[in-house]
Amino acid sequence: MKDRYDFKEIEAKWQQKWAEQDIYAVPDFSDRPKYYCLEMFPYPSGKLHMGHVRNYSIGDVVARYKTMQGFNVLHPMGWDAFGLPAENAAIKHGALHPAQWTKDNIDAMRAQLKQLGISYDWNREVATCHPGYYKWTQWLFLQLYHKGLAYKKKAAVNWCPSCATVLANEQVKEGICERCASDVEKRELEQWFFKITDYADRLLADLDKLQGWPDKVKIMQENWIGRSEGAEITFTIDGFDETITVFTTRPDTIYGVTYMVLAPEHPLVEKLIAGRPQAEQVKEFVARVRNQSELARTSTETEKIGLPTGAYCVNPLSGEKVPILVANYVLLEYGTGAVMGVPAHDQRDFEFARKYNLPIRVVIQPEGAELEPDSMTEAYDGEGLMVNSGPFDGTPNREGIAAVTRYLEERGLGKGRVNYRLRDWLISRQRYWGAPIPIIYCDRCGVVPVPEEDLPVMLPMDVAFKPTGRSPLEEHRDFVNTACPSCGGPARRETDTMDTFMCSSWYYYRYTSPRDEDNAWDPDKVRRWLPVDQYIGGVEHAILHLLYSRFFTKVLCDLKLVDNDEPFTNLLTQGMVLKDGAKMSKSKGNVVSPEDIVAAYGADTARLFILFASPPERDLEWSDQGVEGCYRFLNRVWRLVAPLGDTPAGAPLPGNAKLAGVNKDMRRVTHQAIKKVTEDVGNRFNFNTAVSAIMELVNAMYQYREVPECDRDAGVLREAVDALLLLLAPFAPHITEELWAVTGHEGSIHAMPWPAYDPEAIVEDEITIVVQINGKVRDRMLVPAGMEPDAMQELVMQQERVQQLIGDKKVLKVIPVPGKLVNIVVK
Repeated sequence: MKDRYDFKEIEAKWQQKWAEQDIYAVPDFSDRPKYYCLEMFPYPSGKLHMGHVRNYSIGDVVARYKTMQGFNVLHPMGWDAFGLPAENAAIKHGALHPAQWTKDNIDAMRAQLKQLGISYDWNREVATCHPGYYKWTQWLFLQLYHKGLAYKKKAAVNWCPSCATVLANEQVKEGICERCASDVEKRELEQWFFKITDYADRLLADLDKLQGWPDKVKIMQENWIGRSEGAEITFTIDGFDETITVFTTRPDTIYGVTYMVLAPEHPLVEKLIAGRPQAEQVKEFVARVRNQSELARTSTETEKIGLPTGAYCVNPLSGEKVPILVANYVLLEYGTGAVMGVPAHDQRDFEFARKYNLPIRVVIQPEGAELEPDSMTEAYDGEGLMVNSGPFDGTPNREGIAAVTRYLEERGLGKGRVNYRLRDWLISRQRYWGAPIPIIYCDRCGVVPVPEEDLPVMLPMDVAFKPTGRSPLEEHRDFVNTACPSCGGPARRETDTMDTFMCSSWYYYRYTSPRDEDNAWDPDKVRRWLPVDQYIGGVEHAILHLLYSRFFTKVLCDLKLVDNDEPFTNLLTQGMVLKDGAKMSKSKGNVVSPEDIVAAYGADTARLFILFASPPERDLEWSDQGVEGCYRFLNRVWRLVAPLGDTPAGAPLPGNAKLAGVNKDMRRVTHQAIKKVTEDVGNRFNFNTAVSAIMELVNAMYQYREVPECDRDAGVLREAVDALLLLLAPFAPHITEELWAVTGHEGSIHAMPWPAYDPEAIVEDEITIVVQINGKVRDRMLVPAGMEPDAMQELVMQQERVQQLIGDKKVLKVIPVPGKLVNIVVK
């Protein structure tokens, strides 16, 4: 047997054998219990980065472990293949079509994944840009359309001039495009939306079902949905027929309204300022504010700026006229686009009122205090009694919230309402490389959905890529011009394509029936596999992808297309991979190539390091020394196991009762390692501590090897070797597969049962306990395992060393903690 660990030869050999034998193909139906393990599929950008390697290595350990535990594991991979980068590459390079650019990148990344030895069932591979996939994306759009959940409206949208497309709110970070870092503008466009707001309550309430999700992700979704209860109140406008409706969570403060604020985009602004001296000034202000980001306008650090319109509205309860202003901190997209100013009881309103010398009126007095507007330095938003509030004076304000709401409803001046921060999902994109929206426009019939039998609406390949701000599909006459499915007359196709999050909101269903040409999925197979048992991916997808996937699943459940109403039972969000304290990126020049690491150290080393260096949910700091340390460890495993040939496999395993001394100790360490790794991988996903336990087992085996052969038990050695390889197999699949064969075993190690520990074997004859004096560790000693507290105390107090430490001090009490310590309290 070679005395050198030749990872290049070993990894190539086993990757080829696994492919030839198709060992990771999984049947849909089996006597084994099902387990669906899934990592978020990647965008085919061309090369894997270390974040990918971490994500997929984590998933692979889970999938291999569950397989060895007796589960029928579905572990697929595919490609989120539509999107802007492919089209931008076509615009930049001219000759390179997005389809070819995407295919080339998929080929490269697939080869990298196979090089890492990830246990994917490649028979189930999907790419969202393939007509066999996006046909069903379009079909799902039609299901939402027919259910009344898809609609088109004119709306102010985020426009990236560089990418020349619309962005969802979630794709705008601090006013810039998350893809190209360009400043984002606001434009009015006709857009397609999904009514995700219809599911807001269920999306919020069902977070309680997700016991296997990190709390931080559930909190992020809860905050994004942003449910708030309050009242919708109608204010008439003095001299106008129109009214202003506001939503407030504090109707108890309505008598404290001293001004009204409209969003600059509010449709009433232009009418209210018409013919007034300040009209041009307000118009300039509106134009300037419209292009500011939502974050900039609502940030607590941003100066709140407003202008009077010259118009007044009337408080529906007090009858008082209050001025109407426009201000930068009010957004048309949230609530009603209007906010009633109550400066005495809202800090933002307080600061705004002080800045513009607007009145401040106290309507909630705290118990035992007397608030005076002129002496207030900040708003009071606590509890108290209502004052200056007409018939509600003396009412505790918390009771007043409901009382005022009822009063408004009885008089037709308002109503109770639940409001959400969540907006409907904007899915239109003015780009080519996406799934065409299956809608046709006919002058006679109006909006006509494409019949299901005519799907897919194919993307034409012969388009011109120019950064015009319009979809290239608009210039393609053969695509645009069509016949109306209803009347047969001339019609035109929708030229917007769908947001790529549409494609990724259902891909986990398609894996169950990846080649089905007649259905999006087989209901029996979906019933078998869904929901996903373990989902793994970055926390950056907590809002977009995960929320949209939950929405999709609930819609599909309502349509009786699936039985589950949540897509992912358990979620693991892994941390980032850092180098020199920063996220790896080309711009920072700190990228480590997975290909370079695999070439220099092997795939098993790359996997082992990235799993060992940090708990999966935390960020991982890259360390060249850490990689080298994992490589040295695998070499130690090789040198330990390879020379044994097939000797261990032929040795009988004795019962624990027949063992003593070093043999019993070795068997105890082996079974302690099995217990530790099983708990760390199976219960906690503490892969780093699991690897540490395997390393400790290897150290113990090296020590055991130094025992004279005549004193060693061949069965103990065989068991330790087998356990070592089985425990290490999910982490380092190639070297363990080779050593499994070297040590005389038949079949793949990855098809073997996971080892079980022997409870009797892990019991220690003696344990080390700590001796403390006044809580400080002063000594350690060996005692029989399972020793009773009184016996521990007596044995410790008899020790000469302990008596010396106590000296002439008085012993006040002795506190024995079984199996751990004895603390002697002296004075």
